[in-house]
Amino acid sequence: MTPLLGEFIGTAMLLLLGNGVVTNALLKDTKGSGSSFLFINFGWAIAVFIAVFIVAPYSGAHINPAVTIGLAVAGKFSFSLVPTYIGAQLAGAFVGTSLVWLQYKDHYDVTDDKDLVLATFSTAPAIRSTFSNLVSEVIGTFVLVFSVLYITGASMGEEAVSLGSLDALPVALVVLGIGISLGGTTGYAINPARDLGPRIAHAILPISKKGGSDWSYSWIPVVGPIIGGILAAVLFQAL
Repeated sequence: MTPLLGEFIGTAMLLLLGNGVVTNALLKDTKGSGSSFLFINFGWAIAVFIAVFIVAPYSGAHINPAVTIGLAVAGKFSFSLVPTYIGAQLAGAFVGTSLVWLQYKDHYDVTDDKDLVLATFSTAPAIRSTFSNLVSEVIGTFVLVFSVLYITGASMGEEAVSLGSLDALPVALVVLGIGISLGGTTGYAINPARDLGPRIAHAILPISKKGGSDWSYSWIPVVGPIIGGILAAVLFQAL
């Protein structure tokens, strides 16, 4: 498996299971309909664990443009590889979310709430406030990338960093902690591919009874995580 294929598969698996748990919790007449926010947080943590565990030996399991950019800024990943990694991540996110739609198509057909349908694809704030929502994504992603840099042993001075299979559980627990502690404001995208790829899928797929894709908000879960990842890398280097 090539690194780019690894990033594609890893991000597709992340979104298949991550947005899968959201869909199970929100859509009408599923077995998990009405499940709690904690249920969704655990589902995302498990999605991260499985995705990282599967593809870590092949691509380093960034599965997140903010992680890729953060590692590059920290001097632990080549900037020349950043665009192709991000492209593979976005493509994987689109495909993974499209598979969720295929899995739950009958439930999309009977769900009338357009906001719930969009929520199974992309994030949205609990209270819409541009500055506060941006800050929330910056802080959440800062915690993720800063933790990743230490979990992977980047402080030991390696030239390149990857999330090894043994790092899958610690990273999953970091994501779980971010979701439980910081996710109540924006739904913690903390990953540009996680939000943008599925939002594009929402716009393109022939989803029954869907509304708009809320493009006016879409830049926040892209820009916020990138800023958070860069700040984490800069502070890590300073320390």
